[in-house]
Amino acid sequence: MGNYYQDKIAVVTGGAAGLGRELCEELGRRGATVVAVDVDQEGAEAVCQVIRARGGRALSAYLDVTIYENAQRIVKDVVKKYGRLDLIFNNAGTALHGEARDLSVEQWRTMMDVNLMGVIYGATSAYGVMVDQGGGQIVNIGSLAGLIPVPKEIPYCTSKWAVVGFTNALRLEGAGLGVKVNLVCPGIMRTAIHQTVSYVNVDQQKLVRPPTKHFVSPEKAARIILDRVAKNQAIIIFPFYAHLVWWLYRFNPAIFNLLFRKILKDFRKIRLA
Repeated sequence: MGNYYQDKIAVVTGGAAGLGRELCEELGRRGATVVAVDVDQEGAEAVCQVIRARGGRALSAYLDVTIYENAQRIVKDVVKKYGRLDLIFNNAGTALHGEARDLSVEQWRTMMDVNLMGVIYGATSAYGVMVDQGGGQIVNIGSLAGLIPVPKEIPYCTSKWAVVGFTNALRLEGAGLGVKVNLVCPGIMRTAIHQTVSYVNVDQQKLVRPPTKHFVSPEKAARIILDRVAKNQAIIIFPFYAHLVWWLYRFNPAIFNLLFRKILKDFRKIRLA
């Protein structure tokens, strides 16, 4: 196969930090021209400076994934500059923890706008161009929470389940038109999202956070994703425990009922009345 990414033109949303940053840097190492986009354009530019310092090619741009016109503009500008768009990684996302009874409509809208519509806007903007040029690849970042239900994270769960359905269906349509579409569903990763996540109506001083030793580093995640995207793997699930959990849930969803009840019971102990 050689170096799959050599001289490819790749856009990465949420490219300023976490998994997005590592995808940008790894793409740069593998010879791609990287377009890092984020609402934090200074952060995205800092990533590009690292790539360029290593001899790679990269540029940054501002992108609010919740605005369709922004996504269209980025795609058009990339095609105008480079003549094509080979890959887009729809990675930008946000998280929220809280029971459904405590959430506002605005919080639901924010979660859907970023995690779902942001993916749809990026994917559909790129898809039209890729169909016209006869090829391209769309990589949508979902989550293990898009494959199994998770209490106290219902808006996040809902957005990621929708990303799973959207991506799998788009893969079927794109296959006959030369466009590859891949879904990434990682387990918990060691990124800043766990420090910045919003908790609704709970005593955060009493939160018990899961041990990070089982979290996947974003550096390792980026390598896994790019290796499997190069093979056009339909659904990319990692690490091993995430694949096992998905398999067990499909085999017998009731297996997880006791675990989910325990998670919810513990969360309700710190819920504010």
